[in-house]
Amino acid sequence: MNTTTLLFDVFAAVLLGAAFGVITARSTVHAALYLVLAFFSAACVWMLLKAEFLAIALVLVYVGAVMVLFLFVVMMLDINTDSMRFNFWRHFPLAGLVGALIALEMTLVLRGGFDLSLAKPFSAAELKLGNTKQLGVELYTNYLYPLQLAAVLLLVAIIAAIALTLRERKDSRHVDASQQVRAKKADRVRLVKMAPVVDDAPEKT
Repeated sequence: MNTTTLLFDVFAAVLLGAAFGVITARSTVHAALYLVLAFFSAACVWMLLKAEFLAIALVLVYVGAVMVLFLFVVMMLDINTDSMRFNFWRHFPLAGLVGALIALEMTLVLRGGFDLSLAKPFSAAELKLGNTKQLGVELYTNYLYPLQLAAVLLLVAIIAAIALTLRERKDSRHVDASQQVRAKKADRVRLVKMAPVVDDAPEKT
């Protein structure tokens, strides 16, 4: 066993332990921190697989942006998770069965991707480009249409999220920006003249 294999086993074990901690932690803050550890471990595994661009993108995007946002939301909302754990063990067998089926389907689909004999070796010219440039070339040549389809789906999801947020509800407060712009000083401030009132001087004893 060489050093690379040993480090891979260590990071993979930490990744599995952190993923288990995400779903078993009682505190939502602890679950978010376990997820940060899982992302870091996955990035280290990708570094060992010489996928430096994916590792850095995972750290910058998920750990640096998404998880920080999750932590802010969790700590500001103070969500009561006791109601979420109600009847947890009652639904655990069904959830375990669904999880096992998903793992089996992923194994059947991805099993062919781990066959190194089918992998196409890189040429000397491709090795000089670096994996970041090779990834860009693959995305914008062989996978251009799937990339554009994913971009359209993300755009639709953004528009749908904005539409759901801006819809009028009875329990939401709506501010009309045009009325704010047309506001005048006379509409906001009213000067009232009042006669001065002088208290009687205290009697001297």
